[in-house]
Amino acid sequence: MTFTKRLREGVRRGFITSSIRIWRRPKVKIGGRYRVDEGEIVVDSIEQISFREITQELAIESGFENRADLLAVAKHGAGDNVYLIRFHYAAGIG
Repeated sequence: MTFTKRLREGVRRGFITSSIRIWRRPKVKIGGRYRVDEGEIVVDSIEQISFREITQELAIESGFENRADLLAVAKHGAGDNVYLIRFHYAAGIG
């Protein structure tokens, strides 16, 4: 799982613990560990949600200024399934 450069510090510091991804199918799994800079994120949960459920609050929680900002970054590619991924950062792995 990759994060746009402006979100990485928030992920590393534990301020950002959720991400909205728009994919054809999930590309991560619960318990999966994915390299982010000098550590990893560990996926705690994955939930398929609707576009309607992407709220302003969820966008801010995910590190974005607003819903439109989140959608501009999250919607890239052919997928149309929305996934809410909750995770935690594990520093100093590897």
